[in-house]
Amino acid sequence: MKILRTALLGVIMAVAVVGRVNAAGSSCESLLKLTLENATVALAEVVPAGAFTAPGGGNAAQNASRFAALPAFCRVAATLKPTADSDIKIEVWMPASGWNGKFQAVGNGGWAGVISYPAMANALRLGYATSSTDTGHVGATGTFALGHPEKFIDFAYRSEHEMTVTAKAIIDRFYGRGPRLSYWNGCSTGGRQGLAEAQRFPDDYDGIIAGASANPRTYLNSWQISIAQATLKDPASFIPPAKYPMIHQAVVAACDALDGVTDGIIGDPTRCRFDPKLLECKDADGPSCLTAAQVTAARTVMSPVKNPRSGEEIFPGLEPGTELAWAGLVGGTEPVATALDQFKYVVFKDASWDWRTFDLARDLAAANKADNGTINAVNPDLTRFAGHGGRLLMYHGWSDGSVAPRASVNYYTSVVKAMGGAAKTAAWVRLFMVPGMGHCGGGEGPNTFDTVAALEQWVEQRKAPDRIVASRVANGKVERTRPLCPYPQAAVFTGAGSTDEAANFVCK
Repeated sequence: MKILRTALLGVIMAVAVVGRVNAAGSSCESLLKLTLENATVALAEVVPAGAFTAPGGGNAAQNASRFAALPAFCRVAATLKPTADSDIKIEVWMPASGWNGKFQAVGNGGWAGVISYPAMANALRLGYATSSTDTGHVGATGTFALGHPEKFIDFAYRSEHEMTVTAKAIIDRFYGRGPRLSYWNGCSTGGRQGLAEAQRFPDDYDGIIAGASANPRTYLNSWQISIAQATLKDPASFIPPAKYPMIHQAVVAACDALDGVTDGIIGDPTRCRFDPKLLECKDADGPSCLTAAQVTAARTVMSPVKNPRSGEEIFPGLEPGTELAWAGLVGGTEPVATALDQFKYVVFKDASWDWRTFDLARDLAAANKADNGTINAVNPDLTRFAGHGGRLLMYHGWSDGSVAPRASVNYYTSVVKAMGGAAKTAAWVRLFMVPGMGHCGGGEGPNTFDTVAALEQWVEQRKAPDRIVASRVANGKVERTRPLCPYPQAAVFTGAGSTDEAANFVCK
């Protein structure tokens, strides 16, 4: 009974706080009657502090840790229908008190199909009003796109823009004023979504964080299937995942010291010229060597994929140092599922399509024709985004084994070239490459860093990030810090002090 009274008191207090804060706006519950274009509000409720549980249940311990200590907030869920075939779900969370006056939308991963609750929780803890979308379908596969071209457009870019417009309207009604600044924060698919926003809807956001962008997607997917063909189609070419650590150790031994510091991390993989042939078996196959076919396969993984007819580079290869992360790309029995789904349900519209029949030149052309400029976020002309003061912060782990790191370098370079050179663009777009970090995190290097704080300073104080300090944390303890530098700069040891302290490095 005591527990019940305490819970009820929490709800009453949260409602009271919301009412006080929004004297000039609307109560949370009244948002259920809000009328918006192409949108229907399905839920508007006050969530007391610490009371949120993600829909669908799931692991109770994970739920508790992900959403612990969330402040009280107004939770709004809506369905958006910009076309007759659209069914875009969004949620908007608004702090009951302590709103910082800003809006942060968060991106998705893979094929999306789910609201990004953990990322929303991170934004809410910082005082942001925040939102996320399932991009117009439920589930982490591409099956929804078969026979539904409008749903594919929703996934590609429309859902993010529609969510942004609707979320700002809801925030304005709740608080009685709209957000003074708006930010996008996403990695992988979320990174591509951020780039699409900057290119297609440049006025939506004042600042965009685009991490490890899965982009350009038709080229990325073609690369993933091409690599799978080279390593999985013929059993002799398959490299057992048990050999990845052996390959990685050889690569690190050959290239670790190139940056002047022997620390187990390759600072700039582009300087590493490791040839897997050095590991070729002298006699029979064994755990500490590669067969001739496996050497060829490893070379393929680490090399750009080129159009066999024109010689043009389709997509960069994985960098030296990514070996521990090869499993997702070439460690199974078939290509990456996101790539398979793109060709099955979008390109060929055939759920039984066999990836073994893939022809790079022919099928990439078919993919681009079927896509018709929908999914790839490659326009380097960001004049309108930069013109209104927008800031674009990109980052990518050099040890990313899912999206080749140089894909981000290539897009960044195209923007710099199109927009007048590095001297002009450094004021509003910067790329940070992260040594030793995997796809959106993980890896052996310092992989914990605060892009939100860096972007806030850039947008709000006009202080461009000359370095971002990254930490390597293990068992709750910081083991190493290292500066991340604006590309093409890299961290260089000064020669004095500990190599585990960022203060002893400069960007050059």
